[in-house]
Amino acid sequence: MLDKKIFNRSKALSQTDFLELAIETFRFQVDNVPVYQKFVKYLGVNVSSVNRLEQIPFMPISLFKTHKVLANDLTEELVFTSSGTTGMQTSKHYVAYVDWYQQSYRMGFELAFGSPKQYCILALLPSYLERGGSSLVYMVEDLIQSSHHPSSGFYLNQYDQLAQTIIQLEQQKQPTLLIGVSYALLDLIERHQFKLNYTKIIETGGMKGQRKELIKEEFYTNLKVGFGVSTIYSEYGMTELLSQAYSNADGMYNCPPWMQVLIRDVNDPFHYMPKSKSGGINIIDLANRYSCSFLATQDLGQINADGSFGVLGRFDHSDIRGCNLLVN
Repeated sequence: MLDKKIFNRSKALSQTDFLELAIETFRFQVDNVPVYQKFVKYLGVNVSSVNRLEQIPFMPISLFKTHKVLANDLTEELVFTSSGTTGMQTSKHYVAYVDWYQQSYRMGFELAFGSPKQYCILALLPSYLERGGSSLVYMVEDLIQSSHHPSSGFYLNQYDQLAQTIIQLEQQKQPTLLIGVSYALLDLIERHQFKLNYTKIIETGGMKGQRKELIKEEFYTNLKVGFGVSTIYSEYGMTELLSQAYSNADGMYNCPPWMQVLIRDVNDPFHYMPKSKSGGINIIDLANRYSCSFLATQDLGQINADGSFGVLGRFDHSDIRGCNLLVN
């Protein structure tokens, strides 16, 4: 089955394998996803001549706000909705097969951090919990359950209780992950200061209108001082994707094998920038098999020589929503 090729734990995708799967996915989506089919037709692309990643049309991610992006003859099992301030139009991702999403985030997490069973997983995601329909909450809830640790769980605004739990876990030398939205992590360290040795902090980005946006370096410095850690990890994901990239110690993101990033010229969507040059982030997410795998995001970034990528901010006039909205 195709999902076994994409999410193969025993064999990483080579660039040749990725290209083959990407081209096959492109042709499948042109034939079966009406919104993408119309987009490609509008551009006048000769589908049969496409044989390189750079020739594939990347659909503007904003179409998830105005159209149902789903393959013909399929009924969604879940609908994820993006965050947004009052009156803002939100994106909806119609997920045909929940097990595809589960395979993607479970394997992606394990590639970045190892098995969730080795951790106590704490989640500080108040804005996501309060609105419902969050793909992030769905993922984290599953990881919490997979950890099987009695102290794993969500914390809404229980900062004192969360701080006490973290201190107890540190005393027990229990490896712990604290996954939090940016403003809530800052709220926590304003109330409590830590010196953590067994806890990793994973920020999911976004002030959600609760705080002033900070320069990324300033934000990370505040978190490092407040939590007493040398490294802040980060998750790059969005409602329109079924996969996530995670940052390493230097703040650069690494994709799982079935996801790749290309950097487009902001003035020419079919011209791609060389490594270390900035531009718009295009994402290929093969897990998006039954929606759209080829998305032109509103984020700015650059690809490094080792294949990792950095996020530099967002285009002017783009909606402020989703994960990792910090600007440099």
